[in-house]
Amino acid sequence: MHASPETELNLEELRLQAKRAAEELVEAARLKAGSLVVVGCSSSEIVGSRIGSDSNLDVAEAVFDGIYGVLQEKGVYLAAQCCEHLNRALIVEREAAAGYEQVNVVPQKKAGGSFATTAYARFRDPVAVEEVRADAGLDIGATLIGMHLKRVAVPVRLSMNHIGSAVLIAARTRLKFVGGVRAVYDQSLL
Repeated sequence: MHASPETELNLEELRLQAKRAAEELVEAARLKAGSLVVVGCSSSEIVGSRIGSDSNLDVAEAVFDGIYGVLQEKGVYLAAQCCEHLNRALIVEREAAAGYEQVNVVPQKKAGGSFATTAYARFRDPVAVEEVRADAGLDIGATLIGMHLKRVAVPVRLSMNHIGSAVLIAARTRLKFVGGVRAVYDQSLL
């Protein structure tokens, strides 16, 4: 399905919103090459429908393009979270899957979701893994990415709180604090 000219303008706006969110997250989380960002994305929520009810590949592709370009430029890996029908497995590049348990699934629009399906089609060498421990994440449309973030997750306030009609929540992670009242912490790692 290809978008009509008026929809293309909206798709470009979605791409730009996703790009801006990714740029702000990369900066706020101080992500370095080799870092991993988990993205859960409900294209249904973006178009104003209930999660899982109106999956849209055109929307997912626009959002993917906005995010993926920013991450690739920084050498940061993307983990695309599948929907609950695939137990929120993730699609990653094979080189980012080291240390994670692979599972056998190919996401589809209605089983995995449009965003994960797009990632599987666009990655050079995609694999599915059961879980990751990401350095940061974007939750677009209440997809519940928290299970795939390292501890300790810290909310990140972006300049926007929606992509399309979907609520946008961002997070970064930080190292756990250890010690007691005498402990001193490296402020650059906060």
